[in-house]
Amino acid sequence: MENVNNIGKGKCIISVIAILATFLLMVFLVRQMTKVAQPASVGAARGLERALENAKIRADGITASQDWGYVDQTRGIVRLPLEEAIKLTVQGYQKPEAFRTDVLARMEKASVPPPKPKNDYE
Repeated sequence: MENVNNIGKGKCIISVIAILATFLLMVFLVRQMTKVAQPASVGAARGLERALENAKIRADGITASQDWGYVDQTRGIVRLPLEEAIKLTVQGYQKPEAFRTDVLARMEKASVPPPKPKNDYE
């Protein structure tokens, strides 16, 4: 009887060792496969591209806030430097009623809705 139990225990230990070895082999193979199949990182190149674009946008914003230029030349809408806008605003508030009507007229001119698109389905 004792001999039969020893054979059963031996088979059980061998089975446990084989299962454990199989799991360890699978872990090793999965790690090796992920190392080989992992694509190159695109984050660094994209991050550099975004940083350059962000710097360009900021530089354009600084230029736009300091220089004269047209926003919409066809409608006569002009961009002016912030310092000049502040001076004009202070001057305008010397006569608030006239300044208010002037600002409202400019807002109406600047906010004219665009023409409706042509609809081919009608």
